[in-house]
Amino acid sequence: MDLPLDFKTYTIWSIYTTIGFFVLAIVGFLFKWGFRFRLVGATGFMGVLTVGLFALSLGLFDRVEIPNAVRFNLVYDTGGNQAVITVPIDITKDQLESTLLQASNDLFSYGRTATNADDKLTIRARTQFHQEAMTIPLYLGQVRRSLVNKDDATPSIVINEKAFAQLESLQKQQ
Repeated sequence: MDLPLDFKTYTIWSIYTTIGFFVLAIVGFLFKWGFRFRLVGATGFMGVLTVGLFALSLGLFDRVEIPNAVRFNLVYDTGGNQAVITVPIDITKDQLESTLLQASNDLFSYGRTATNADDKLTIRARTQFHQEAMTIPLYLGQVRRSLVNKDDATPSIVINEKAFAQLESLQKQQ
């Protein structure tokens, strides 16, 4: 079951429910119902739930989506400043550049630490070419970005032209 994360809609419905419990609690006090204090508790709980949903609707899940990026899998991550992703074998150079930017945004975290006095996050992209009884890993490119600044406007992207040429020649041999 796939539920959408539309917290604004959930917040609105939670507000309606909270108001409904509040009205029921008032009616319970007017008619001196025995469970009127339980209605006060339910109203308080709904108020807390509504505030929490409102906080989530403010946009805690803002993901940047880079156009032309393809899906990638995280293969290796030190939790520090090095990571490796794998990309499909039929990726183009433009798609690789977009995918590296997407990966640099997705893998950024304030919890990462610099190792070996390197304050840049380095993400390498690789693919694997399978031949008979042999697999050739090809590192197609890398991106380096700041470990500290989330809005790093100048990530350094390097595309490995030799690896792309080797990939094309391997695909022609098949």
